[in-house]
Amino acid sequence: MAASLRVKDVERITLRVPFTERVRRWNALLVWQWQIVEIIRITTDDGSVGYGETLPHYTWGKVSDDALERAKGSNAVELLGSTGLGAGLEMALYDVVGKALGVPMYQLLNRPKVRDWCPIAWWNTKMSPQDLAGEAQDALADGYIFHKFKTRPWFDVYEQVEAIGAVTPEHYRLDLDWNGMLMNVGTATPVMQRLDQYERVSIYESPINQADVEGQRELRRKVAKPIAIHFGSPPFPTAVREAVCDGFVISGGVPAVLRSGDLAGAFEKPFWLQLVGTGLVTALSAHLGAVLPFAQWPTITCLNNYTDDLLTEPLTIRGGYVQVPEQPGLGVQFDEEALSKYRMEPPYRLPDERHILSVVWPGGRVMHFANMRDHCWPHFRQYGNDPAQEPGATLEIWDDDGSREWADLYARLQSGPIREQRD
Repeated sequence: MAASLRVKDVERITLRVPFTERVRRWNALLVWQWQIVEIIRITTDDGSVGYGETLPHYTWGKVSDDALERAKGSNAVELLGSTGLGAGLEMALYDVVGKALGVPMYQLLNRPKVRDWCPIAWWNTKMSPQDLAGEAQDALADGYIFHKFKTRPWFDVYEQVEAIGAVTPEHYRLDLDWNGMLMNVGTATPVMQRLDQYERVSIYESPINQADVEGQRELRRKVAKPIAIHFGSPPFPTAVREAVCDGFVISGGVPAVLRSGDLAGAFEKPFWLQLVGTGLVTALSAHLGAVLPFAQWPTITCLNNYTDDLLTEPLTIRGGYVQVPEQPGLGVQFDEEALSKYRMEPPYRLPDERHILSVVWPGGRVMHFANMRDHCWPHFRQYGNDPAQEPGATLEIWDDDGSREWADLYARLQSGPIREQRD
């Protein structure tokens, strides 16, 4: 190994990694751009090669051209723990340094290893009860027993839980994430108290606005299952002092994750790590979970959404836990063939699929929306319009079929949602 371990070359390669067939339709509503995966490849002057990845449309830190230039010619070891590098570059540095030194990444974090296997969750966006049940069966087959999914006003959450329960064993656990869409403690309490009665329901995430400190404190007193919120909102001292939650969702770069994890642990608050991506990100999450004692809740990486983990050999997942890699660096082998198989040309953005979304409630009540991000989401989340969690609710998706009827309704929806009453 060269004493300096200088960065000789840094490459940025952008890929489109397809979603699996079942999740594709639902991911198209809001997280369509997550298929775009940016790979950073670092080569040092001793010949070591490291890899990292970023989802440029969903990341705590994009990799800038300036960051790449900063890395070139620098001592890779001296860059570890630096801020402002971006997700993929930071990850690639840990990978290449670990490989050059012949040690797994977790040993570079200067902390004792506390676990060899880290809990990991299967993740889904908002989906129909039937498709969630299908996902749960796939999850079990792939070694998962923890399952996190998005709960929304346009689906019946009780039906979702029961559909999954019908095809999974009793030990299969569900974490439910509202992103604040239960709005307030008055609306949230009866919903969550009813869900408390389901044994398989495990953790609730962000049921109401996280800025509502009083409401969160009151809700926690009324609900039996643990409540998680994203670390930092409200500020950590307020969250702990006011007892607004049982644990946290922690994300960000390695220094930020370690710092947040230490703070949560100092107050004995469990948390799950949320770093989204394919196989490289999942390996990184395992190394972080290996040294953070209170990373006791299932890690979220969304690995299961992709048709390819971009690794030559998959990570080992058994009984809901991913094994911490012991090989040098991230401990996984990146699949070089993926660079040609999935390579994407600019612009690095996919055309959004066009569809009409119709939320349907019992009695024939319907609201039509032109898209999720700009129309459906603010209608419920920002303004609190229509029921927050009514039994019997469902979502219909009408893809652009080229018909005049579709085009006419879509054009009218550009001015805003349309309400109708069906017979």
